[in-house]
Amino acid sequence: MTTSRWTPERANRWAQEQPWLVGCNFIPSTASNQFEMWQLDTFDPETIGRELRWASEIGMNSVRVFLHDRVWEEDALGFKSRIETFLRLADAVGIRTMFVLFDDCWFPPVAGPQPEPVSGVHNSRWAQSPGHDVTGDREEWPRLEAYVKDIVGSFARDQRICVWDLYNEPGNAILPLASLPPFKAIPRALSKLARHFLFPSPSIPLLRASFEWGRSVDPDQPFTVGIWAPNPRLNRLQLDLSDVISFHHYMGQKSLKTRIETLKKRHKRPVFCTEWLARSVGSRVHTHLPVFQAEGVGCYCWGLVSGRTQTIHSWSDRPGSPEPVLWHHDLLRSDGSAFDTNEIEEFKRLTAV
Repeated sequence: MTTSRWTPERANRWAQEQPWLVGCNFIPSTASNQFEMWQLDTFDPETIGRELRWASEIGMNSVRVFLHDRVWEEDALGFKSRIETFLRLADAVGIRTMFVLFDDCWFPPVAGPQPEPVSGVHNSRWAQSPGHDVTGDREEWPRLEAYVKDIVGSFARDQRICVWDLYNEPGNAILPLASLPPFKAIPRALSKLARHFLFPSPSIPLLRASFEWGRSVDPDQPFTVGIWAPNPRLNRLQLDLSDVISFHHYMGQKSLKTRIETLKKRHKRPVFCTEWLARSVGSRVHTHLPVFQAEGVGCYCWGLVSGRTQTIHSWSDRPGSPEPVLWHHDLLRSDGSAFDTNEIEEFKRLTAV
């Protein structure tokens, strides 16, 4: 049994046994956030199964999926049963899963029925886990520890799970611009941005603890946490904790190539891009997917089917915005047809489907 970080040798041996892992950040089109995906009343295996099949048909063999600690707290056994159902549906179409346990984006979590999405707004109901008010509250940590150990421990030997992503964008306390009032909110948003980049993240203690809790159950799968912002101290910690290296990238092709080259050279470990594809800022299928394939870098675009997350809209679209001519994220419409058939052909060509 090992409770320490994997050596580079172990991580690279593991990677040699994997196919090129390519997929998407998956949530069914009928769910606006993690609560609607996983709570009993709105869990939708029919849509999940259909949309996972669409993912498989275009060449995806893996998906990245967000869990939520509050759903586990409400009904741990039921939650794990629904996770099992999801894994069964994914496995039936040849897809493995990377689960995300914590997330600092976007809004405070409230369990139960979720409000309707705000029309035209990107991810208008996405829920933090455990929530910024909980992250630094040590009295809450026994519950969070039990959550991590139960979820990771229950599926620690399950080969349908390829990687555990323990914490999405730790320290991201910047709300989407569309959620803020216009004009007067800009100084506040910039202030949050500056504080994040210049000062230590308040999520660092929980980030460290989540790895300690996860490693204590010694899963067969590696751990990771993706670097996402120019915060040197936070990035160093994330990279030092991870068994396999992961990063988010929403910029152009030249920047992507440089980031991959730097991470491979410095860390000598497998590299994954766990978020990409933002057409309106230059992250596109025809520019980025060939790079991932050539470099052997696992990759997960943001979104698959346009739905209640409304991530076809950019981060700055205002309430009431119409469908954009150029989608921000997502590949397919709700009927399974492509936003751009050339993108789907590129996925099929590069994944040899």
